[in-house]
Amino acid sequence: MRLLSSTFAALFPLLAASAQPGFPFTDETLRYNLNWQSGSSLGEATLTAHRSAVGWNLDVTLNAGVPGFSLADQLHAAVDPGLCSQEFERDLTQGGKRTDEKTSFDQKAGSATRTTLFPAGGGRSDFSISTCARDAVAFAYYARVELGQGKPLAPQQVYFGSAYSVNLTYTGAESVNSGGKSVVADRMHATVKGPKADFQCDIFFARDAARTPLSIRIPLPLGVFSLDLVR
Repeated sequence: MRLLSSTFAALFPLLAASAQPGFPFTDETLRYNLNWQSGSSLGEATLTAHRSAVGWNLDVTLNAGVPGFSLADQLHAAVDPGLCSQEFERDLTQGGKRTDEKTSFDQKAGSATRTTLFPAGGGRSDFSISTCARDAVAFAYYARVELGQGKPLAPQQVYFGSAYSVNLTYTGAESVNSGGKSVVADRMHATVKGPKADFQCDIFFARDAARTPLSIRIPLPLGVFSLDLVR
């Protein structure tokens, strides 16, 4: 009986974790509407996380458009259990122009190779990476894990083709509308700087064990766009 009790005590944290819904406890699919500040919908996005034999497969799809311009983007990240990137592919179709690139990460060697798959003949390049380098999708899921454990997120470099500096700062609790209900969320202010981007946005994380992103608000010259979770 004592052996059974001690065994259960040892397994309880694992059982409790497996009972939690959503990433990183279970596979997950999250669907979002892309909304204009007026409330009109411009498209939708889907985020999926599935366990693999060596870690996780993380995918993002975005389909959106305004008159005269459309977006059809697909991102795929394969990561190890520590959410260090193994492979990252971004297939972007924006306004009829398509770019497809894959980056392969060799974490042990501290290097990565970026290859242009489309258009053909785009070439390849090698570059050095830091320990446990992460692509943009891997970093987004890593941030959820760290927040779920109550850890602060240090500024770091992430890869979206080129390297970008990302800093997440906690700015306090705020109520957001999610699924027709007012929900208290933790607001994180993100700044992103790199060769092709310099912007800021606010991310609202639910206070659940999975730290589910409820809304992402992106201020642009035309106004504020938001990705809002569909429940």
